[in-house]
Order: sequence, then structure tokens, then C-alpha cells
Amino acid sequence: MNMMNPPTTVPALLPQRPTLLTPKGWLTVLAAILIVAVLVPVLNLLIPEGSPLHLSDYLVGLIGKIMCYAICALAMDLIWGYTGILSLGHGLFFALGGYAMGMYLMRQIGRDGNYQSDLPDFMVFLDWKTLPWHWAVSDSFVLQMLLVLLVPGALAWVFGFFAFRSRIKGVYFSIITQALTYAAMLLFFRNETGFGGNNGFTDFKRILGYSATSTTTRMVLFVITGLVLIGFYLMARWIVASKFGRVLQAIRDAESRVMFTGYNPLSYKLGIWVFSALMCGVAGALYVPQVGIINPGEMSPAASIEIAIWAAVGGRATLIGPIVGAFFVNGAKSWFTQVFPEFWLYFLGALFIAVTLFLPNGIVGLFKKKGEQQS
Repeated sequence: MNMMNPPTTVPALLPQRPTLLTPKGWLTVLAAILIVAVLVPVLNLLIPEGSPLHLSDYLVGLIGKIMCYAICALAMDLIWGYTGILSLGHGLFFALGGYAMGMYLMRQIGRDGNYQSDLPDFMVFLDWKTLPWHWAVSDSFVLQMLLVLLVPGALAWVFGFFAFRSRIKGVYFSIITQALTYAAMLLFFRNETGFGGNNGFTDFKRILGYSATSTTTRMVLFVITGLVLIGFYLMARWIVASKFGRVLQAIRDAESRVMFTGYNPLSYKLGIWVFSALMCGVAGALYVPQVGIINPGEMSPAASIEIAIWAAVGGRATLIGPIVGAFFVNGAKSWFTQVFPEFWLYFLGALFIAVTLFLPNGIVGLFKKKGEQQS
């Protein structure tokens, strides 16, 4: 049987084809677009600060940051919830996209840095005379945005090809992905690599000629992030509802049976793996100008584990669940780190244990169960 050419008929083991979105779902998406593109800008820019309806710059920045995290959680759901591949290294792809954007933002500082040099301040401090080769196109927004996709995508393809071809799966795959991101973090900590060492990139001044710190610029970035999140959600729904997505779910449930029916799991797993890495790269690129910093800490093992926690808390294989989980966990994190900073990690651990034991389908699964009981 030819494994490279899948049969034209879908075997019975594949899940039933779901609908892309119900009319209620499309109304929800439209409401989300209106909230992101209309309501939040109005509450932030047009409502006076003294009004109880005013949305502060802090909340806008916090929500924008969490939306970037939600994109990563959605990417995790595609590979873990629908394909059965648990990655503990997706923070690497997020950070690579962030560094690609950060390189462009550092070049836009120009001579406004502390040393008034054409080189970034950290290079002047380290006595660099010229830009390294990998900074050659860093002054071009278009080319750097291509790198936001190409670098995470190429790394994901190379790693995924050899890992999936070797049929590495389960806990072994998770450990290897974490080892990869940890090795990258150690590499980026080194000053001679030209990525700012442990301090990373910060003190951004401009983006596309506009002030990176102005309220208007931050609002534009917020709207773009929200629309990208909605766009990725719709793309994920389309993938899951397609034949490709049904094969992914069949691979998750019974990979050997899928292979014996004439499908090649390698190409399907590699395709969704690379797409999820691209999503994280885009999220990282949107994250950096809103937060104002990128450093190797984004590649830490803990950062990648948190992405899996968001997906698990919200509910795997639901698409909307990981988005809910990202907002719930990071919203709680923001509150706990201000009120009880020393107890945040204990709360996070207890939350993950509670979800694992009592809510295996996450927050969204709990609401679905209640809805089924009432009906």
C-alpha cells in the first residue's frame, strides 16, 4: 500500500465531520471583532480617565499580552488536543518570533540610544564594530516579518521531520522538545551570539516610524493582536472541520490504524506541527512591542510548560478552551502576583492538579457538561 498517497475515501475510524461554525458561533465571532476593534478603543481613547467606563492603558496592555498568550495556547491545542503531541518547547518558537521583531525594533532606535551609535547599545558596550551577519536585514520591517515566520517554521520542520520520522512520541517527545528550548535559552544567554545576552532587547523607540510607546500605537497593536487571534481561531476551526483535521484526530486516537489504512502520519503531524510553530512565532512578534522587552527568559522550560497548562485548564480539543485558559490563568497570575506574590506558584501548581483530577476536560468541559445535564 502506498503510504504517501492517502486513499480518496475516508475510513470509518475518522471522527465525524464537525461544522465550521454555527450561526450562534458566527455571532460570537462578530461580537469579539466589535469588542476588539471598536469597544476597547472607544473605552480607552474617547472615554475620560475619571469615568468608571474608562479602560486604562495598563488593562489594554495586559489584555493585549494575554491575547498573545492565547494564540500560543490555541497552537498547543492543535498539536496536543487534536493530534496527541504534547510539546514542552513551544516557548522557543514564541521567543524566536519575538527576537525577530525585537531586532527590527532595536535598529529603529537609531542614534537615540545611550551611546548615540548606529549599533544597538549592547553591541557598543561589548565593543562590537559592525553588525553580525544575522542582523543584515534587521532594518527592513518586511524582511524581519518574513523571518518571524521562516525561522520558527524552518526549525520546527527540521526538528519535527527527524523526530516524527523516528516515531518518537509520548513523554520522550515532550522531554526532547524541552531539551531543545533549554539549549536555545543557554545559547541566547551568551553575549557573543549577538542577541543581547541575559538582558535581551528593550528600550524600543519606534515602529514603522511611529512612537512605540504612544497610546495610539499601543491601541493599534492591541487591535491587530485581537484580530490575529480571531483569525487564527477561525483557521483552526477550518482545519479541525476539514479532512486534514479529521485525520489528525484519528492519529491522536489510533496512529497505527491510520497508517495501516493508507495514510502517512508523518506528513500530517509535520504539517500541523509547523503551523503551530508559525502561530507561536506571530504571537511572539506581537508580544514584544506591546510588552517592550524580549529576553532568553521567554525560552525557559517553565514558560513552555505554562502554555500546556493554559490548554489543559481551559479544555483540550475545544479550541475556545485554551483561549479561556490563557485568560483565566494569566488574569489570576496578574492578581496573585500583586496581592500574594509569594504564593503564585503554589496556586498555579494546585490549579493544575485540581484540573487534572477533577476537571479532565477543563473549564469549557465543565460548562458543556452542565449544559448537557440541563438539556
